[in-house]
Amino acid sequence: MTTVELTKDNFDEIVSENEFVLIDFWASWCGPCRQFGPVYEAASERHGDLVFAKVDTEAQQELAAAFEIRSIPTLMIVRDKVAVFAQPGALPEAALEDVIGQARGLDMDEVRKSIAEAQAPQG
Repeated sequence: MTTVELTKDNFDEIVSENEFVLIDFWASWCGPCRQFGPVYEAASERHGDLVFAKVDTEAQQELAAAFEIRSIPTLMIVRDKVAVFAQPGALPEAALEDVIGQARGLDMDEVRKSIAEAQAPQG
């Protein structure tokens, strides 16, 4: 599967219409981003059921700011419209596969319950 270029115009549509989206925040001038690119592309070939997307932080500064991206590359995983993973740094292939496996294994009902409990007024 090819990666999808995310922009502020298509971001909400892609994330809300797909239950599992990986997002690579990157820039063309970033050396670690260029090293991570082929690893990310290879993973997209192995996981055809998932959406692999990229955000060019130079072209999409509003998106990068909205997600408070301070370091690139940053990988984010969104499941059922909930960000379940976000970490800066280029991951080696084995680590990327591990993260994908962990995100696949999440019980999203439990995740939503945890979020609701965290947001509930304390007292």
